[in-house]
Amino acid sequence: MADGAIPGRRADSVDRIVFLGHATVLIELDGVRLLTDPLLRDRVAHLRRQVSPVDPAVYAGLDAVLISHLHHDHLDLASLRLLGLDMPLLVPAGAGELLRRKGFTGVSELSVDETTNVGALQVEAVEARHDGRRHPGGMRAKTLGYVIRGRRTVYFAGDTELFDGMSAFGPSLDIALLPVAGWGPTLGPGHMDPLDAARAARLIAPRLAIPIHWGTLLPIGIARRHRERLGDPPRQFAEHVASLAPGVEVRILQPGEETTL
Repeated sequence: MADGAIPGRRADSVDRIVFLGHATVLIELDGVRLLTDPLLRDRVAHLRRQVSPVDPAVYAGLDAVLISHLHHDHLDLASLRLLGLDMPLLVPAGAGELLRRKGFTGVSELSVDETTNVGALQVEAVEARHDGRRHPGGMRAKTLGYVIRGRRTVYFAGDTELFDGMSAFGPSLDIALLPVAGWGPTLGPGHMDPLDAARAARLIAPRLAIPIHWGTLLPIGIARRHRERLGDPPRQFAEHVASLAPGVEVRILQPGEETTL
């Protein structure tokens, strides 16, 4: 058990998932509101948001934020400041120093297999395979996924490549939030494309898979040429899942859309 369980609230709302774009997802379970890898502004470094901006009302009243790794499109300091310096942050081991140095006071570090509680939910840090160094400077920290358990169980993969050990996260998952693309026309190592994400769905066998990490960001200078293809990865993912894991339901949410559970 990680130090410092985070208080939450009573279950008084509908369970839902809201895809805010890229790897930013509002997970509302048992009355607890979690936000993953917040990217809440229109740009980060050389990347520009290609869809509608995030409505601040969606992320009001959060109980905690989950950070998967240190890359700027997953740990965006400007977005975290919008949530408040005292926002409870669950982060990979090694990331706390950076955040505390920037003034954040609610930081809890987790290593793989460690858990903490957020209200009625148990949050477990799980393995992810992805280079989590923060550039420039090369600061290192672990890269994590998270399994969130309450009346339902949700797996947030963050950024990861496919690996056999994912099978340990199932088969009792209700929802898997699986990355299917990136922020440009190509994918580097440590990521899943639509086919690998479908293979992950076959390994972990959730009842419901929701593709994330697509359709949101493009580098300056190529948006005009590539914007029309932003919606291809989730459709390809759904086609592959239908073939490889036909028992898994796929729901494609456009950035800003939600689904109730």
